[in-house]
Amino acid sequence: MSPVGAKAAKAVPASGKRPRAAPSARPGAISLLEAVPFACAAYARDDGALVAANQRFGHEFAALPEHAQRDQLLARLRDGALDDAEPSEVRAPHSGRWYALHWGEAEHEGRALALLTAIDISERIEALDSHKSQQEKLLFTSRMMSVGEMAATLAHELNQPLAAIVNYLNGSLRLIDQAGGPAQVERALQAARTQAEHAAAVISRVREFVRAREPRRDAQDVHAMAATVLELLRLEAERQQLRIDIALSASLPPVYADRVMVEQVLLNLVKNAIEAMRGIPVAQRELRVEGRVNLDGEVEIRVCDRGTGLSSAEQDQLFSPFFTTKNDGLGIGLAICRSIIEYHKGRLFFEPREGGGSVFGFTLPHYEAGGV
Repeated sequence: MSPVGAKAAKAVPASGKRPRAAPSARPGAISLLEAVPFACAAYARDDGALVAANQRFGHEFAALPEHAQRDQLLARLRDGALDDAEPSEVRAPHSGRWYALHWGEAEHEGRALALLTAIDISERIEALDSHKSQQEKLLFTSRMMSVGEMAATLAHELNQPLAAIVNYLNGSLRLIDQAGGPAQVERALQAARTQAEHAAAVISRVREFVRAREPRRDAQDVHAMAATVLELLRLEAERQQLRIDIALSASLPPVYADRVMVEQVLLNLVKNAIEAMRGIPVAQRELRVEGRVNLDGEVEIRVCDRGTGLSSAEQDQLFSPFFTTKNDGLGIGLAICRSIIEYHKGRLFFEPREGGGSVFGFTLPHYEAGGV
């Protein structure tokens, strides 16, 4: 092995200065580097120039222009962190491989050297990632089974009271009709009956969903679904003193969807948007529901708020099972919403809102005669 290949000796670092040519090394010292079973290189302690390297180091790192200078190489591998006192794990940007870096000290021909050993740990990192993913899936499955059991119990326990409520409301409406009661009371009773019937439908369909049954999809009007959801949350919006703007294109085609399930997704997103604006001044509380046909021909619904937004770390974990930014949240709301949308062959997404806030949206296939 030569002290440094001609290619390495001529490499120009990012600073634009050429590193000092590597001095000649004794064959014994060079063969010692070559005997190391990992990528190994020696850098001068005084100026950081590459003095010698084994063939494996050249094979794995010579493609990086910075490999001929210690500090520049570390800056590239560690995003500017130059502390080489402790071993660290880094990802090579040119190959995507993971390496554990270990440093030692040596002396050759009176010159102090820093020895770098880079051990390829890509397989270990991939195994850890795979193990973590499997654990998350198992945990999610376990929790979903618990949710299914709870849903079955709630459906059994709540269906009878809800049926009784609807019956009482129907009886009250008949009495008012016979007695010619106030119109305001009649409208209130009709609204209460509608909400009770909707609650019963939601319980029934959530139970079907956690049992992994095929959703009942058909042609659905986006405007009608949005109107139902906003009516459910109208009082909550009034309590929070926020304005809700509807910007659904008048030419939106019907979507091929299960109405109750999609209403639950929209309800969840709008409710989250309302909660996200609790801590901001009343004058800035603005919620906007948009709808359009995107470039892929899908119907795209977007819920835009003016809340505090999400940090980069929160955005990275947003759709992870059981991640939540709420003190009393379970972290399954968005996970279930994503599953519902994926059932419909759509996608759920997030993006920061220009000017502050967040945008949560989803896509649905539009309905065509005979299905999609």
